[in-house]
Amino acid sequence: INVAATVPDRRQFSRVLRTLPPATLAWLLTASVHLLQATLPADQQATFGDTIAGDTQALLAWVKENNPKQFIKAGRLDKTRQPSGDPDCKLGVKKRRNVSPEDAPPTPTTAGQPANRLQVGVDIFWGYAAGIVVTALPDGTEIVLAERTRPFNESDISYFPPLMAQVEQQLGRRPRTGIWDTAFDAHYVYDYYHQAGGQAIVPLNRGKRGGDRQFDADGQPLCAAGLGMPVRFTFQDRTSTLVPHERATHGCPLLHPTPTGQVCPIADPHWEKGGCTTTLATGAGARLRLQIDRDTAAYKQLYAQRTMVERVNSQAEALGLLRPTLRSGRAIANQASLTYVLINLRALRRVVARSASAVPPSA
Repeated sequence: INVAATVPDRRQFSRVLRTLPPATLAWLLTASVHLLQATLPADQQATFGDTIAGDTQALLAWVKENNPKQFIKAGRLDKTRQPSGDPDCKLGVKKRRNVSPEDAPPTPTTAGQPANRLQVGVDIFWGYAAGIVVTALPDGTEIVLAERTRPFNESDISYFPPLMAQVEQQLGRRPRTGIWDTAFDAHYVYDYYHQAGGQAIVPLNRGKRGGDRQFDADGQPLCAAGLGMPVRFTFQDRTSTLVPHERATHGCPLLHPTPTGQVCPIADPHWEKGGCTTTLATGAGARLRLQIDRDTAAYKQLYAQRTMVERVNSQAEALGLLRPTLRSGRAIANQASLTYVLINLRALRRVVARSASAVPPSA
C-alpha cells in the first residue's frame, strides 16, 4: 500500500490539528474505551475501571527559547516574554520525581544552582503537560480512560477534578481505587475514593509540619499532650485550595468550649498564648491521608500497579508526543488526544487477535 497516497501531507495534517474541535477526538477516545470494555465477559464489565492510575507528562514546545544552542540576548526564562513561536505555551519547571520528603535524596552540601543555570529543555522549559488516567484489562492490557493537555504552568493537582469527571463519564460511576504520585496528596483526592467505597493509593507528603498527626475515636486531632481537640468553629475555604471545602479550627480541650481549670500537662509553649490550635478540612480525607498504613503488603501491591500509567507514557513518548512539532495549544492537545486514541486502538487490536487465536478451529 502506498501510504503517502492515502493520507494527507504533514502540512494539511497540521491545519486539521489546529482547527479540529476537541470534542470530536473526545468522542473517539470514548468509543475506543467502550469497544475495549465490550471485549470483556459480562461479569468483568461490571468492575471494568475499578482500579485506575493517573499521572502527567511534560511536553516540550517547539520554540527557540527551549534550544540552549540558540542565542537569546534576554528573556529566555522570563515568563512575561511569550515566545513568538507558540502563543499558548507556558514556562514551567519539570520535577525529576514526585516523592515524599523522607524518600527524597539528602540535602546537598554545596550551594544551590541558580535558575539561570538550570538546563533549558531538561529542567525548565516552555511547553505543556498531558495528564492521563489509565486502567488495565484482566490480561494486563493498559488503556487510556481520560486525558487532558494544558500549558505547563498549571499544577499537577489541578488535573485531578477534570480527569476524574471524564472517567465518571466513561464508566458511569466512580472508580474505587486511584493510584497517584505524591503531587496528588490532597485531602479531596482521598475523599473522592472514600465516597466511592474505595481508597486512594498516594504516598504521603509530610510537608513542613510532618505527617504524624493522630486522632481520637471521635475523629478529633490529638494535641501534643494526647488530648482530643474539639472544634471551635468552621468556615468555607475558597482561597487557599483548588477545591472549595469546609475547614474546622480545633482548640485546646482544657480551654474550649469552657475552661476546665486544669493546666497543660506537658507545659506546651502555646499554653500561655491560648493553647494549641490546628485547622483541618472537615471531610474524611483529611484524616484518611494520615491514617493509611502505607507499610502493608496490600498497599504496596496496589501502588506497584502505578507502572501501568508509566508504560502508557512510554508508548506516547515512542510516538513522538514529548516533542510535538506544532505551534499552538489546540494543535498539541489534539495530537495528544489522537496519540492516546491510537494507543487504545493498538490495545484493541491485540485483544481481538488474542481472542481469535483462542477460539479452536471448527471441525
